[in-house]
Amino acid sequence: MADKAKYPEDVFTSLLELRKMSKYARLFQFSSRPKKVNSILGGKHASRLRGRGLDFEEVRNYVKGDDIRHIDWKVTARTRKTHTRVFTEEKERPVLIVVDQSKSMFFGSQKRTKSVVAAELAALVAFKILKSGDQVGGVVFADQGIDYILPKRDRKNILRFLERMVVRNHQLKDSEPVEFETALNQVTQRIMNIVTHDYLVVIISDFHRYSAKTIKSVSMLGQHNDVILAKIMDPMERDLPETSFIASDRNQQILVTGKSTEIRKKFKSGFEQDLINFEAEMRKHRIPVLVLDTIDPIDQQLRNLFSKSQ
Repeated sequence: MADKAKYPEDVFTSLLELRKMSKYARLFQFSSRPKKVNSILGGKHASRLRGRGLDFEEVRNYVKGDDIRHIDWKVTARTRKTHTRVFTEEKERPVLIVVDQSKSMFFGSQKRTKSVVAAELAALVAFKILKSGDQVGGVVFADQGIDYILPKRDRKNILRFLERMVVRNHQLKDSEPVEFETALNQVTQRIMNIVTHDYLVVIISDFHRYSAKTIKSVSMLGQHNDVILAKIMDPMERDLPETSFIASDRNQQILVTGKSTEIRKKFKSGFEQDLINFEAEMRKHRIPVLVLDTIDPIDQQLRNLFSKSQ
């Protein structure tokens, strides 16, 4: 594309690059137990039932409300306490992937831009869910519009999602930033009309401009669904280079004095405290936050994240 002649490599993504993410989806094998961060890409998830199920799981003490048809009379007679059999069944869980391709994502100091990493992660998750047999759809949140691809169990549906990410990704070079908080809240309200309950919603963004209203909107999604946040960050957002440089947003320029040790410490401390606060707020709503950077390959970062959570 013409963009490659004017911009360095890895500033934009392509459909070919996103389709390559399919090969990494085979590398991950996660637990099927629900409510665990390391099971977010596991596809079908096990649901514990008191009634009839597919697979026997365990015998436990009878609890008021259990189906009396599943009382284990042999164990009950042996222990002289009423016991019931618990079963599991496989339930489908539709997945909706929300990926941010707005202006703040158009930044990368060393390797790739945040927007490229977000698109790669979204593609990898989509392919993983499809391989697991569940329905998957997506929302591409951008400055010049929002694309909704409803969940389906269809590879062509995923390709439409990838194509929209590529289009929105390349529009970043000319787009004008929107009011992020207002737009994201509107998107969240629209998503709530799509997802009813028992969905998995994966939101991929830098969450650079979040507020109490944003947290409230996201937490509302988590009331009847599983929500996972993936925060994409660039090292320069945390660590200023040890030099002076000019930063610009096309409207104004400022001189940043990175030579000052004190300024660099305050800058890093501010970023880390903001991240801690954000994670703490999400934890209140039982919403985990995965942090990924623009430097290391996405598959390597996911391996590291999930190996730590085992």
